[in-house]
Amino acid sequence: VQLQASGGGLVQAGGSLRLSCAASKNIFSIDHMGWYRQATGKQRELVAGITFGTTNYADSVKGRFAIFRDSANNTVNLQMNSLKPEDTAVYYCESIYRGFQYWGQGTQVTVSS
Repeated sequence: VQLQASGGGLVQAGGSLRLSCAASKNIFSIDHMGWYRQATGKQRELVAGITFGTTNYADSVKGRFAIFRDSANNTVNLQMNSLKPEDTAVYYCESIYRGFQYWGQGTQVTVSS
């Protein structure tokens, strides 16, 4: 599965961004898709995922971020609202398909205070 992430950028605290992950296969045929992030000097962490249609979120983003599938564009998107400086990181799209994990390239999200 090839994944192409887009939508990162620079935003002020309190602002919003939407990340998009385009997949080379029908997103509804993929068991799991998610968004991870890695801040400088920190480990990569799962931010949000959607597995067989069920969503899950890191505690730090609950109520602010939403992951959803866009069937028209065959993308999995991450809507990020009320962004905080601590959300600054490189965000990666990820999927699990037939037992294998795949990664897209990262997209930088920078939140200024």
